[in-house]
Amino acid sequence: MSSSEKHTSYKIPIEIEGLQFFNSNEVFELETGGSLPEITIAYHTFGKLNKAKDNVIWVCHALTANSDVSDWWSEMFGKGKIYDPEKYFIICANILGSCYGSTGARSISPISKKAYGIDFPLITVRDWVKAHDLLRQHLGIETIDLCIGGSCGGHQVMEFAYLLKNKIKNIALLVTSPRETAWAIATHEAQRLAIQADPTWIENYDTAGEAGLKAARGMALLTYRTFGSYIESQTDHEEKVKDFKASSYISYQGKKLQQRFYAQSYLDLTKTLDSHNIGRGRGGVKKALSEIKAKAFVLSINSDCLIPPVEQHQLAANLPNVHFVSLDSPYGHDGFLVEAETINQLLLDWWEGTTDGRFA
Repeated sequence: MSSSEKHTSYKIPIEIEGLQFFNSNEVFELETGGSLPEITIAYHTFGKLNKAKDNVIWVCHALTANSDVSDWWSEMFGKGKIYDPEKYFIICANILGSCYGSTGARSISPISKKAYGIDFPLITVRDWVKAHDLLRQHLGIETIDLCIGGSCGGHQVMEFAYLLKNKIKNIALLVTSPRETAWAIATHEAQRLAIQADPTWIENYDTAGEAGLKAARGMALLTYRTFGSYIESQTDHEEKVKDFKASSYISYQGKKLQQRFYAQSYLDLTKTLDSHNIGRGRGGVKKALSEIKAKAFVLSINSDCLIPPVEQHQLAANLPNVHFVSLDSPYGHDGFLVEAETINQLLLDWWEGTTDGRFA
């Protein structure tokens, strides 16, 4: 039995307007063999679903984003843009394990009546998508015209496209990879070690591990941008021996995440990222990608050091129907957010060039 009346069972660390909630009271079986007794998925919608229930753009958000795509991808949102609520029914759902409304480590277990905390089970990317497909069915969505995501949002798009082979017409994969690389997994483990170095991280309260989370975010920022972008924006032009701009920047960004996210949720989400492998149990990456028939847009950013261009080239080489774009940007992995206006136009150029799967 499912409903959309009940709100999430924990305090969301920031105020998010427009949140809606889908609650499934049925046991949710996990890929690894565990289960959750029930789940809540928080989500946003914009625009209206048409009579055919097929004018849908499904947005998959990245690691610490929430489901309000109109906020964090605002340059791509509005009349005449890729996310045009006058034409499309746009949906973005918060991922399991997050702390922006969906079930995660800070959710109250209906069994123990306490927050799951460090006992929250391992969630995979396939579990994310399985949960979102329950939401799709709940909303009565028959087909998805475009499924789009950047970074680990792209991981979700791939799994969605594989799961719903005949229900997704077009996909856009931005700075993503067919499986999590050893390099990315290593960066995640370093961040988890930082969180676990904070002795409070195992405690069962919302701010447990927050000092470790701040350090973990600082580590992550080294992979999100580039050598050149740090030199350009964070170099001190006066001679000094302390209080450097680069140090302040990392500390400030770490504190920002500390104030809007929970350490236990962040640690869990990095483990989910490690699980990403489109080819697991499907005969390998090449075979799995070859079975995704949706028209695909693949974006690579030449300066990305977290998920570098070699990963997008692998996608382009194995997806059957693909349009590949390489973007020259100084912003590295974060370019998929910073360069939103440029990416919006690139997507529109591709989108308007399709003859089917495109609404007038």
